[in-house]
Amino acid sequence: MQYGICHLSVVSVRNISNDTGEMTTQLLYGEHFKVLERQKKWSRIRIAFDKAEGWINNHQYLLISETDYENLNTSKSTKITTDLVSFITKEHDILIPLILGSFIPETPCLKHTHEGGCSFGQNDKENIVNTALLYLNAPFLWGGKTPFGIDSSGLTQMSYRTNGYKLSRNASEQAVQGEALSFIEESEAGDLAFFDNPDGIIDHVGIIMKNNYIIHSHGKVRIDRLDHTGIFNTELKNYTHKLRVIKKII
Repeated sequence: MQYGICHLSVVSVRNISNDTGEMTTQLLYGEHFKVLERQKKWSRIRIAFDKAEGWINNHQYLLISETDYENLNTSKSTKITTDLVSFITKEHDILIPLILGSFIPETPCLKHTHEGGCSFGQNDKENIVNTALLYLNAPFLWGGKTPFGIDSSGLTQMSYRTNGYKLSRNASEQAVQGEALSFIEESEAGDLAFFDNPDGIIDHVGIIMKNNYIIHSHGKVRIDRLDHTGIFNTELKNYTHKLRVIKKII
């Protein structure tokens, strides 16, 4: 078994070993993973944080030892960036931009100095909405996890991650986490609302705000009304998503 770490700002993870493959998620700086299969140009990986799997280009990561991988898994000193964009300084004063929610692990395989805001440990639940608001108006991007393109489950995962909590990568996977609530009135800001498609498959998620509002990624990261039926878009004057379940994760 081989192991790796992302040493670049953001790397696409695809569903096949080809540049034309669908992007299913992204790696941000400092994320580590298992290399399940390594070909001449591509590697199939399993990300340590959320167990998501996919293919990345071999030129876009560093191999690390099993010891480094295990140390990263158990480390309690990893910080998470809280600025939309910050920077690390590498050898020879080379600057690399980091995106909101990137990891800053203390590991010998990444020789860097970070400049910018960081979060450490678990923050109060109310801060999850504040983090989500940093992504407001970010364009929808399937598989995206950054303020420059993000999908609905990427928004929820990154908003939770930046505050020290783990969520799975996809909406359907996130929906099995936490405790189900019977009514919207039982929810708090920071809880999650899940929505299904006509086939009954959960394919959308958003973060509940105060006063029956929700922040979610649909076309862009936006704020809409939420009621027992679903998401009501005040611009379109209709419902865009059908409510399936509300979950209290923390």
